[in-house]
Amino acid sequence: MKSRIETILKQLPDGIDAVLITSGVHRQYFTGFQSSAGTLLMVKNAGAYFIIDFRYYEKARAVIRDCEVILQEKLSAQLSELIKRHSIRNIVIESEYMTVSELSRFRELLPDASFISDKQIDDAIRRMRMIKSPEELASIRAAQEITDGAFQHICGYIHPGMTEKEIACELLDYTNRHGSERPSFEFIVVSGANSSMPHGVPTGKAVEPGDFITMDFGCVVDGYCSDMTRTVAVKAVTDKQKLIYDTVLKAQLAAIQAIKAGTPCKDVDTAARNIIADAGYGDCFGHSTGHSVGLEIHERPAFSISDKTICEPGMVITVEPGIYIEGQFGVRIEDMALITESGCSLLTGSPKQLMVV
Repeated sequence: MKSRIETILKQLPDGIDAVLITSGVHRQYFTGFQSSAGTLLMVKNAGAYFIIDFRYYEKARAVIRDCEVILQEKLSAQLSELIKRHSIRNIVIESEYMTVSELSRFRELLPDASFISDKQIDDAIRRMRMIKSPEELASIRAAQEITDGAFQHICGYIHPGMTEKEIACELLDYTNRHGSERPSFEFIVVSGANSSMPHGVPTGKAVEPGDFITMDFGCVVDGYCSDMTRTVAVKAVTDKQKLIYDTVLKAQLAAIQAIKAGTPCKDVDTAARNIIADAGYGDCFGHSTGHSVGLEIHERPAFSISDKTICEPGMVITVEPGIYIEGQFGVRIEDMALITESGCSLLTGSPKQLMVV
């Protein structure tokens, strides 16, 4: 955490004295502490201060090592004292997270300070978060191990007559019982014609023989997310279903093969998209091939046609092409890939061959 704080403070432009952090995701990134409240002030040439209320104060003192933890009493007075102590005039905010109303409140609390939105600092924090540390990777791996276990469990649980909601609830219950802090997003469980909706929500529809079921789910460990998707068939599969499934799998494997350090992210997207387009289903694949995962379920960069970011070792990005035929069915297969010098390592361990349950 100390190196993260020092790295961002060294990048402050001339005239900027401090960085104000209020978002939960960046509070954790710079302190290692999860909380629903707290204000972090990182000051050039002086270090950092974390002001936190009574609910979290004891734990924050036990966890945080690289900045001074202050019990919040009157935030405006405490921030004013720090501003005066360090002769702070210009404070940069995290403009991608701070709301207009929150910024207005700080301007009212601290009329002698100037609050500045600086894209350079937003970009610097984003670049830092793109590359996962060994500790971050350990948490992501732990989350994905639970998620893989949930998939193995659910394949022996599904039977005709149960509803999409029941399947989603069982997945959530399994992940909670096996160490997940919370779901990393609202689970997607869609079957039959509903599976043609990439982000459909679980309904009371009963699963029927011949349905495809697409399940997109993940959990959180130490604040870090996992994400995977598998599509399975119930009792039987048609030739068309198998053709579409095989096409999506071929596209996913082509994208995985294209991943390596130095490759633009858009080229990975193209590798998957070309397979699907050549099969005649280009219009049925309308989302990007993948997104980064970390403290948030959707981070940057992404495997999308417009993302020119160069792949670097330590990035964790999903690979999830799909084909969705309106009114019939859809297929998506998703793994998390850790980019390495020579290619990538899949963090997702579940099988990808078409399963009939």
